[in-house]
Amino acid sequence: MAGRRSRHPEITPDLLLRAYSIGLFPMADSADDPELFWVEPDMRGVIPLDEFHVSRSLAKTIRKKPFDIRFDTAFDAVLASCAAAAPDRPSTWINAKIRSLYGTLHRMGHAHSVEAWEGENLVGGLYGVSLGAAFFGESMFSRRTDASKICLVYLVERLKARGFRLLDTQFTTEHLKSFGAIDVPKIEYEDMLANALASPHLPF
Repeated sequence: MAGRRSRHPEITPDLLLRAYSIGLFPMADSADDPELFWVEPDMRGVIPLDEFHVSRSLAKTIRKKPFDIRFDTAFDAVLASCAAAAPDRPSTWINAKIRSLYGTLHRMGHAHSVEAWEGENLVGGLYGVSLGAAFFGESMFSRRTDASKICLVYLVERLKARGFRLLDTQFTTEHLKSFGAIDVPKIEYEDMLANALASPHLPF
């Protein structure tokens, strides 16, 4: 994980928002580690909203409407599912402090979830932080094929419709690159962030 990493004794929701505004975000070494540290990657993952790409097969799946997609109806459940161990993810970095902080940000109107429902079962989702015209994606989970991918598609549609300028993914993965995610140098990211935060805080 290239970039600056520093610990902080006490992170409040307001401090957390200020950190996002200057390009920092918190992580824990594991779900069981009570401490958090700040991360500032040298190369930042972003998805340019105008270059978001959906594969033909995924678009075909979305047209079949396999899930009921909802926004902000079960934020705490999405966060808990992202924090839970899974066969492809035996451990996560989401500890109790992160769950508490982001739950508070949600109640403040600065953290949001996109959810895939199958009947009354939550089967996929993602969450992140909104500030100005920026959305900072944090984590996603999937209990059905393509559930989190479809949530990402709906997230991008919503961000574009509401005038957001930046979708920050923190890092890139092959999964995210298939949608158009790119790595940008920190100095370039800082310009993108400043542009997005020049906007009033947009409703999600």
